[in-house]
Amino acid sequence: MAIKTDNKTRSSVQIFIVFSLCCFFYILGAWQRSGFGKGDSIALQMTNSNADCNIVPSLNFETHHAGESSISSSSSSKVKAFEPCSARYTDYTPCHDQKRAMTFPRDSMIYRERHCVPENEKLRCLVPAPKGYVTPFSWPKSRDYVPYANAPYKALTVEKAIQNWIQYEGEVFRFPGGGTQFPQGADKYIDQLAEVIPMGNGTVRTALDTGCGVASWGAYLWSRNVRAMSFAPRDSHEAQVQFALERGVPAVIGVFGTIKLPYPTRAFDMAHCSRCLIPWGANDGMYLMEVDRVLRPGGYWILSGPPINYKVSYKAWQRPKEDLEEEQRKIEEAAKLLCWEKKYEHGEIAIWQKRVNDEACRSRQDDPRANFCKTDDTDDVWYKKMEACITPYPETSSSDEVAGGELQVFPDRLNAVPPRISSGSVSGVTADAYEDDNRQWKKHVKAYKRINSLLDTGRYRNIMDMNAGFGGFAAALESQKLWVMNVVPTIAEKNRLGVVYERGLIGIYHDWCEAFSTYPRTYDLIHANHLFSLYKNKCNAEDILLEMDRILRPEGAVIIRDDVDTLIKVKRIISGMRWDSKLVDHEDGPLVPEKVLIAVKQYWVTNSTASH
Repeated sequence: MAIKTDNKTRSSVQIFIVFSLCCFFYILGAWQRSGFGKGDSIALQMTNSNADCNIVPSLNFETHHAGESSISSSSSSKVKAFEPCSARYTDYTPCHDQKRAMTFPRDSMIYRERHCVPENEKLRCLVPAPKGYVTPFSWPKSRDYVPYANAPYKALTVEKAIQNWIQYEGEVFRFPGGGTQFPQGADKYIDQLAEVIPMGNGTVRTALDTGCGVASWGAYLWSRNVRAMSFAPRDSHEAQVQFALERGVPAVIGVFGTIKLPYPTRAFDMAHCSRCLIPWGANDGMYLMEVDRVLRPGGYWILSGPPINYKVSYKAWQRPKEDLEEEQRKIEEAAKLLCWEKKYEHGEIAIWQKRVNDEACRSRQDDPRANFCKTDDTDDVWYKKMEACITPYPETSSSDEVAGGELQVFPDRLNAVPPRISSGSVSGVTADAYEDDNRQWKKHVKAYKRINSLLDTGRYRNIMDMNAGFGGFAAALESQKLWVMNVVPTIAEKNRLGVVYERGLIGIYHDWCEAFSTYPRTYDLIHANHLFSLYKNKCNAEDILLEMDRILRPEGAVIIRDDVDTLIKVKRIISGMRWDSKLVDHEDGPLVPEKVLIAVKQYWVTNSTASH
């Protein structure tokens, strides 16, 4: 392909192709260095010569982006270079820092909730990767193997040795798929659940795993086309959530404490607790009421372990029989008040099903113990205190109608008009607007794939959309090779996370003025659509970019879509962050003011000064 260097109006298509090839060699060379990819000698040569994604020096953007040219040539202000943080911060989690956590009360797990550092204590440096860090194995191998260098913590291999959680084998950890309640493996455990719960046919698509450990339950649900959102506290067992994400399984740091879960009402088709140590019967059943809030009508709740079958197991659990009996009584009482139907109990597993509407629960209307939540917005959960109250069902007109609307099976529900939109629950959004949004994102993602040819090859497993909207980006990317954490900012004009879940996708609420509840280096690719315009005058763009750097893997990719003036400012900041970047035109051509900024984070580890 020949490109005339004297033509200042060369097409976006040419830019896309050259950029794609450059990034292909750049990332593929890095993949080869990790030992897990099979790059060729050209890729290795590109890597060793410090290749970046600046494409060809003669490609300039003066015609399309005069503002960028004028800023770049300014000598009055120098670009700020961000220094590496100390090596002790390789696993820094700003809102779940262990030392800071210990200053908060321990009752109700308050100390393990989000406690973010104040503005004057924020680290404004680049969190380093540990020495020896490598690109993770591709899925499905990553489900079973994680490089030791990426999370060098052996405590769980000793503490959970007999339960088949994790084993250390030389330079890798191996995950046999076991768990405290499923020592014979997650597959056999799920087979038992599937005798009651319809899995594999698209009826059950989204799941919540509370106190997930290393998330083997979620990992093995993948083959049944079920996506589990797993969470566990920071280091109750060392690095459990970090291991989950290294395996390529959706997970966040989180806990059942005093604050509502950061998920919308009626989000999950099933919820699960396998000896998760949550006191379900405490606080008048408050935690079960929160599960009920996020559980879809007709959804399932699974409890395996204490106190189920306490009469047989109390000695093995080393718990007083009377205490377990009382705990079971409280759970059964709360489930009855919530109008759940017990569908199964065998061994140490019990399964309840939530009713599809309120018609079958009329008796609780007169029950003095039934305290119904008074809020008009049950999705307003960010930093809101959990209450011992029952979230009312949406109204229905018949006894067999599914409250909130019936969903199609997956994958049909991915692009069907979600009930929240067809019912008018999302104010100002019509079915036509939703379908138009879908078409736009299919076009955008098609253009992204021209820019970065690795996008749907399996190279990027853990993907984040920082401003997900209706989840159109994730829907257009949907594949067994990857998953997308759809983040809906708490300051977004419209709350669309419920729609994301109705599509069979997963996500979470978050405010990007704070750090995300995850370990460093947990995402392979980050997408940000008009995020910086949204947060203009809300918080510092520099802080958001440093957080993106913290959670992005070395040689991970970034795609930022925004107006050109915003992107020019962002590009200037990241030029001091060890990212290689390029600003490219909108797929519809240079006259569109919306542009796309593509970046790749350089490979570097603690105490290293060069990118390669």
